[in-house]
Amino acid sequence: MPADPIWWWAFGVQLLALPGALLPVLPSLLWLPLGAGLWVWHVGWSAGWLSLGLACIVFLLGLIADLLAVALASARLRASRWAVLGAGLGLLLGLVGLLPALPFGGPLLGALFGPWLGAALVETLTASQPPLALGWLLAARRGALVGLAVVAGLLVSRVAQFVLALLGIAGFLLLSWA
Repeated sequence: MPADPIWWWAFGVQLLALPGALLPVLPSLLWLPLGAGLWVWHVGWSAGWLSLGLACIVFLLGLIADLLAVALASARLRASRWAVLGAGLGLLLGLVGLLPALPFGGPLLGALFGPWLGAALVETLTASQPPLALGWLLAARRGALVGLAVVAGLLVSRVAQFVLALLGIAGFLLLSWA
C-alpha cells in the first residue's frame, strides 16, 4: 500500500465518485479529475499526467453518457424538452420528501417515483396538443409513458456513471500505484 498521505487523499476524493454515480443530485465523475489533479499537483506533471488524462476522459465519457441516455429515451417518444426538467425537479422534491403522494418510504421511494411523477406531470401540461383537444386521459397516459422513458434513461445513465466511476478509480490505482 502507498505510504504517501497525499495519495490517500487523492484516492479518497476519487472514491466520492461512487455515491454520486448512484444519486443524480450529487456530483459524480467530477471527483475523478479532482483527485487525479491533487495527485498531479503532488508528484508533478511528468509523473501523474496519465492518471489525470484518464480521469478527464472518463469524466467526458460520463457527460456524453448522461446526455445520450436521457436524450435517446425521451426522443423515442418525442417528449418535450421540459420533461427532463420535470424529472429533475421531481427527483429533488422526492429526495427531500416533499411529494404529498408519498407519505411513507422516505427518500428512496421519492427518488424512484419523483422523476416519473415530475416528467409525467410536465409532459401532460406541455403536450403539443392542448389537453382539452387531446383529452385529459390520453394526455395523462402519454405523460406517464414519457415519464417512464425519462426515468429509464436516468437509470441507464446512473449505471453508466457507476461503471465509469469504477473504471476511473481502477485506472487511478493502476497508474499511480507504481
